[in-house]
Amino acid sequence: MKKADLFTELVATYAKHGWQLKSVLMKPSTRVEIISTDTALLDSIRIEEASVDALWFSRPSHEKREAWELRLMAETQYALFETFEADETEEQRDEARREMEARLREYVSAR
Repeated sequence: MKKADLFTELVATYAKHGWQLKSVLMKPSTRVEIISTDTALLDSIRIEEASVDALWFSRPSHEKREAWELRLMAETQYALFETFEADETEEQRDEARREMEARLREYVSAR
């Protein structure tokens, strides 16, 4: 499956379940491939250059928590999930998200 099609499919599937795309981790080659397919597809999305392709989604969770999911952009389904309490600082959330990214990179490199 083309990366642009996979990207579109994942965003649509998550949106159907109330998730909002927050940012993207993307290899430079993937970014070029997607832009060559659809120049507007990545407009207004924060993209961070990375060694893996993954999508960050979030949505409100129960008891005023916020759920975040880091989904590997691959046909093989793999995602990491975390919920944050309302009183957690943005620094605490960033640290947890960086740890999730590290775990995802470990998973990809071990495959």
